[in-house]
Amino acid sequence: MTGPLRGDLIRLSGVRAFGHHGVLEHERRDGQDFVVDVTLAVDLAAAGASDDLRRTVNYAEVATDVVAVVTGPPRDLIETVAEEIAARALARPLVEAVEVTVHKPSAPVGVPFDDVEVVVRRERDVPVVIALGANLEGAEGSGPAGTVAAAARRLHRVRGLGRVRLSGLYATAPVGGPAQPDYVNAVAVARTRLAPGRLLAALHRVEEDFGRTREVRWGARTLDLDLVQYGDPSAGTDVVNDDESLLLPHPRAHERAFVLVPWLDVDPDAVLRIGEEVRAVRDLIPRVADQDVHPLEGLA
Repeated sequence: MTGPLRGDLIRLSGVRAFGHHGVLEHERRDGQDFVVDVTLAVDLAAAGASDDLRRTVNYAEVATDVVAVVTGPPRDLIETVAEEIAARALARPLVEAVEVTVHKPSAPVGVPFDDVEVVVRRERDVPVVIALGANLEGAEGSGPAGTVAAAARRLHRVRGLGRVRLSGLYATAPVGGPAQPDYVNAVAVARTRLAPGRLLAALHRVEEDFGRTREVRWGARTLDLDLVQYGDPSAGTDVVNDDESLLLPHPRAHERAFVLVPWLDVDPDAVLRIGEEVRAVRDLIPRVADQDVHPLEGLA
């Protein structure tokens, strides 16, 4: 990314720590002071409204991460130090982008100078899995298949969500809840720079645009968009969250053929975290073979 960070920001300036980074022998041997500034782009609206620490970033923990990198294994370049600090910041679920400045005031430049600094700006770019479903006529008079297809097209216009790929459409029998019509389901895989909470809020706005109401749990609906997984379990970068407002990964995805079958359709290498395990989606499908899911030909 280029240019300054925008939106709500948390700035942490002047974190000082002693490290042994540099290409010269005496830098590795004797060490020197480094000073780091970190700016985090975070949506702070929920924190401001709730006064809840869980809705923001604990900057004391960010400072601890900075010191851990600076005092950690020596690196030739402060560019690498900056990258490692940025990576740790972006691993925090609420951080959408970060600017890290590493100052090396005692750098062996050879001429009088005030400071040497390296600045890196990085933004979140993680894979996500979104399940789509509908079993009522949409607000625009379309049937469930038309609604799911239209909602998939809408995902391409969600700011901060990109590279959206959609599975085929599947007819599925309801699982749980009251008696209701069969569903049309699909799964989209994409990449996002939005934090999980912001992405979920964007999905809820799409639902509302299609006339979604939340009156009966697991009841019929014009459109359902579930955030199934955020991040990559294979790399250990997926977000695991037990907050009722944002459960990740989706706690029942591994039990639902209407999620697993379309997901495998769009991503044959898909994996899902189940507790401490990471399982291939193809290996989970036999467990749900008794659930009625079949493709809607010509409507993908």
